[in-house]
Amino acid sequence: MAKHLLHIVDDEDSARKMILQKLQKDWGFDANGFATAEEALEALNASPDVLLLNNAMTGPGGEHLLPLIHERRPELPVILFAPAESSAAAWRDLGKTAINILFKPVDPERLQATLRNAVYVHELRRENERLRDIVEQRIVEVQLVAESREMQLVQRLIEKLRGKDIPVLITGESGTGKEMVARTIHFQGGRRRHAFIVIHCAGRPQEELGHMLFGSVGDTLASTGHRRTGAFEEANGGTVFLDEIEALGPELQQKLLNLIHRKSFQRVGGTQDIRTDVRIIASTSRNLKEAVRNKTFREDLYYIFASYPIHISPLRERGSDVIRLAEHFLRIAAEEQKKKIKGFSRESIEAMYHYPWPGNVDELESVIRNAVASAETDIISLEHLPVAVQPFRDSSMELETEGKLFHDNKIVPLDRIKEQAVRRAIEISRGNLAQTARELEISRSTLYKLIEKYGIQL
Repeated sequence: MAKHLLHIVDDEDSARKMILQKLQKDWGFDANGFATAEEALEALNASPDVLLLNNAMTGPGGEHLLPLIHERRPELPVILFAPAESSAAAWRDLGKTAINILFKPVDPERLQATLRNAVYVHELRRENERLRDIVEQRIVEVQLVAESREMQLVQRLIEKLRGKDIPVLITGESGTGKEMVARTIHFQGGRRRHAFIVIHCAGRPQEELGHMLFGSVGDTLASTGHRRTGAFEEANGGTVFLDEIEALGPELQQKLLNLIHRKSFQRVGGTQDIRTDVRIIASTSRNLKEAVRNKTFREDLYYIFASYPIHISPLRERGSDVIRLAEHFLRIAAEEQKKKIKGFSRESIEAMYHYPWPGNVDELESVIRNAVASAETDIISLEHLPVAVQPFRDSSMELETEGKLFHDNKIVPLDRIKEQAVRRAIEISRGNLAQTARELEISRSTLYKLIEKYGIQL
């Protein structure tokens, strides 16, 4: 893995050389030192990941260097070394274009922690930039292939959001493409050149979510003991997508409500108000109205997001979108895996069309990728699809009843009846194990054990 490149700009030779030694020998960075503003600006062509700047440079152009850097490389994280006697107002003004300000003499441990944070920020921004073109292209392609009435309505709702900077609530089952819709809204809006940060709220401890969203200072972040920036700070000017927003507890809901109203927040463990300008898009696969009735979700917060709802229908209700999307994912997978695949057999198309797709678009994409990987011909046939997607064909697995299983007054072993019941339930649910366990009235772990016991192929 390539080392991160850092530039240190300081006209004090001894200070510059001391920090260079720390960066290169002690902390393992690639680092270059520059004594003048002219050298520093020219070296921006080398695309450093972080720039460290002595704000007290006395050489020509030193007093104007920070604004020039910000103008040429607005995404570049800058760490400023400021004199200890600097006023709070002065460094707050400078902080508009710097990720952090460290007062001299600089504490090495704090500098190292700040550098880690700056490198993380730069990687996040660079990855966001790298994905932007890919995501935008995929957004266009997915919109073009979606022809169902339900998805045409979604597209019209997205189009109406152009020029509007309001919170949005996206609802729908898991895997229907809620994040893709959120990305579409972001990249088609005025914030498209700024960060789009996704926070998956479900399954995370509230303390961890608080750090991820609002950042933290002091002892609240044990890994560095200093500061961590959160999503609402990093996405300033851009969008934060809160997936499964109902997972936020009461305290985080209150902090989110305050942020929306005040356009500011405080980091966990901090007292300073941090200004931020972000758009918030939320999603849920649950019934938020019911959560409001149960008093697990704030009513005022619900109405802020629900003022512009977008519902994504499950794939099983979108008719020919299944085949259009399958063909779209086939082209992508074949290109990525460098395979020449012409298309699908008639039987595989019929199977995909009639399968209910409990995992929705995500499941369809996964099935197509795996089918392309396993295909040894230029056609995706029925055998390349999972058993759950294929129509039931094995008559030996049919559940025997009355005149078959129970006949001639013979006692049938209970285990045989159980096996046939499990096989039939899996067939009826088309491989949806959650539904199978529910209909059999057994736990999912018990179902897994029975599948292994009877050697049932999924």
